[in-house]
Amino acid sequence: MARKSSSSSRKSSRGRSRGRRYGKAAGKTVESAMRRRKRGTLRSGKGGKGGRVKSRKQAIAIGLSEARKKGAKVPRKKAA
Repeated sequence: MARKSSSSSRKSSRGRSRGRRYGKAAGKTVESAMRRRKRGTLRSGKGGKGGRVKSRKQAIAIGLSEARKKGAKVPRKKAA
């Protein structure tokens, strides 16, 4: 008799216990940054005094940074 592999059931229980990596508030902040990028009002730099953001990745990074400042649930930045 062949044994059943129980790795699939283990994976699902492991993933569920961890919960959300990013909070809902963080998602909304990133969404807002993406909209501002589309409108052309999202700017980089301290106090928005830098250039206009055109990159999608940069818009996400700015949104996550703003969410961190507000105290939303966002994982720590990776050390460079």
